[in-house]
Amino acid sequence: MAPYFNFEPPRYRTTLDVVLDETFPPVARCRLLSEGVKPYHRLALVEAEITGDKGCLACGNCVDSCPILRREPERLEKTEQRTSMALESIVGDDCEQCYACILGCPQVDTSLKDYVVDTRLPEVIAPSKTMTFLDKYLMAVVAIAIGVLLGLFLRT
Repeated sequence: MAPYFNFEPPRYRTTLDVVLDETFPPVARCRLLSEGVKPYHRLALVEAEITGDKGCLACGNCVDSCPILRREPERLEKTEQRTSMALESIVGDDCEQCYACILGCPQVDTSLKDYVVDTRLPEVIAPSKTMTFLDKYLMAVVAIAIGVLLGLFLRT
């Protein structure tokens, strides 16, 4: 399966791979590799221009999604902050590289999330051979049948 990831220039992918290979929560660095708050973001402020801001929103999604902190909630007692930097200091080198923090962060670009899903996360459910066969061949037959039917109706 070809990844949906299409960053320009190509060195960006190499940088992202280096970040993802480290045993350390990658969400803050992935947020910095992203483009930041878009003009249409729902958190846009009227009195201040925050378009392009890459700062942590302190929403706590990365902290809530971390499996280490769910198993060991006592680590959360070290700080009351719910930021990506707090996650890095609490989890540190114990990171399991599950990338749940990246997927939960609203500041990380969708293209980065797609890259992580396509290249780093294992497929948990193996595809059924029957479904794979049906996907490949049955859909071709259905497409031909629909084309023939449309051709008959459009000919008149």
